[in-house]
Amino acid sequence: MEKDWYRRMCFYQIWVRSFCDGNGDGIGDLYGVYDKLPYIHSLGVDGIWFSPLYPSPNADYGYDISDYRNIHPEYGDLQQFQKVLQRAHELGLKVIMDLVVNHTSDEHPWFMESRKSKDNPYSDYYIWRDARKGKLPNNWDSLFEGKAWEYVPERDQYYLHLFAKKQPDLNMDNPKVREEVKGIMRFWLDMGVDGFREDVITFISKKAGLPDGLPFLPIANGMPFYKDGPRIHEYLAEFRKVCEDYDCFQLGEGPMTTTKSALSYMTGKHKSLDLMFHFDHMMADCMFTEYIQRPFQLKRLKHAFSKWQYALEGKAWNTLYLENHDHPRIISRYGSENYIRESGTMLAVCYLFLQGTPFIYQGQEIGMTNIRLKSIDQYVDVSSKNNYHTFHLKDSIEKRLARIHASSRDSSRTPMQWDTSANAGFTTGKPWFYVNPNYTRINVERQEQEPDSILNFYRRCLCYRKQSEVALWGTYHEYYRSSGKIYMYDRVWKGKSLLVICSFAEHLISVRFPPKYRQQQGKMILCNYKDSDQENRKLRAFETRVYEYEI
Repeated sequence: MEKDWYRRMCFYQIWVRSFCDGNGDGIGDLYGVYDKLPYIHSLGVDGIWFSPLYPSPNADYGYDISDYRNIHPEYGDLQQFQKVLQRAHELGLKVIMDLVVNHTSDEHPWFMESRKSKDNPYSDYYIWRDARKGKLPNNWDSLFEGKAWEYVPERDQYYLHLFAKKQPDLNMDNPKVREEVKGIMRFWLDMGVDGFREDVITFISKKAGLPDGLPFLPIANGMPFYKDGPRIHEYLAEFRKVCEDYDCFQLGEGPMTTTKSALSYMTGKHKSLDLMFHFDHMMADCMFTEYIQRPFQLKRLKHAFSKWQYALEGKAWNTLYLENHDHPRIISRYGSENYIRESGTMLAVCYLFLQGTPFIYQGQEIGMTNIRLKSIDQYVDVSSKNNYHTFHLKDSIEKRLARIHASSRDSSRTPMQWDTSANAGFTTGKPWFYVNPNYTRINVERQEQEPDSILNFYRRCLCYRKQSEVALWGTYHEYYRSSGKIYMYDRVWKGKSLLVICSFAEHLISVRFPPKYRQQQGKMILCNYKDSDQENRKLRAFETRVYEYEI
């Protein structure tokens, strides 16, 4: 399992329902993905991460799985998936799948059997408890939907659901459940996939007895008893052993994880993951969740980036991302919709040149932004609806809806904007969800024709990163940490360095180079303003520059 091919890569995440509709039914599918594989390859990425493709009732749009060994009929079938996999491999693209095993759908056959009685073969596949003194088994909250328990009359018991009510948690303490997981992994690895992104994998081991949580943790009451649980490393070691027979890698999602915790998964005797998704840098404008908002502060973002760069240096490898299916669009959050091209390109530089494996989410490479719908009833995301109806209820409808505009996961799930034709070229039918009205000016077709577009800037960044040893392996150091407008860092490797400068200001701003670079003549290799003078120490709105030095 000791390998480094994933360290050299950049992945493109596809949330297939909104990527490209190949059969005209209004829903993205694997036929559309197949047609767009040349486009994905043209970006300069090296792999694809598919969000769940499995059959699902879509209570949480694919993260509530009813069959782990098949493809959702709306997306195609196993034959079409194999066709996509083969063509991706021909293009040199690795393919990783989402492995969602903390919970299933309540429509999965395992749960449908489990709920029938206390003495059937699947009875212990899930976490069931009796009422406690006429009340819920404990005081845990669901992260998506009310309390964490749901009553089933057939058993006269409650089942645990850390997420939506239709997402019952699996009982990973049951060895039969772990054997099921290993069988699922082998099924897809035998088909030829190259690894897994393992959803909320740090939650799969719960503390014995399921004790009450501390009630002051908003929406996360109980988390200390299921995050990094007592047998987590034992269980992940079993899954890791499956992967030892294949040339694959494992990426875990660790909500609210720390660098210390992440290192326990990626290093030492318990090493079971190659990469870890954390959320620290996504909290620069919010607390706990994007719905609980606060003003964006660059210092928070920089602190998160630097903390992980320093902590993992020489020990493990960082996972780099700014967008995915779980977060609103980054330009609408950390950039500016008044400066879409400028802030979109600057944000690309600020994370693509950190040490780690970058992930780009569909539409990020063209600067897609948040959608603003007129009513909460138009949104479909279960967590957005729960937030709207649970928090800040004293606020006006307008204020609560503004929070949804800024925080909803639905903003990352609007159909991909391919061109200026009807429905942004996503479908010839009726789209399953609303298309952002700005598609006529933000789309792939238009940006293909503009040399200085966000799309082509991403290509330049990835092209340079791929052939630059210092961009891949260089050590990291941040400068001017107290600045609220400038993010500046360098990467140093074998006599070369990159100096990365990013302005988060909407106005002209002066910049000081670090002392070690003031007497040297560097070469400016990237800038998001085509007429920029590399000697000029004034940066325009959201200007970014990358300099290369011999040291």
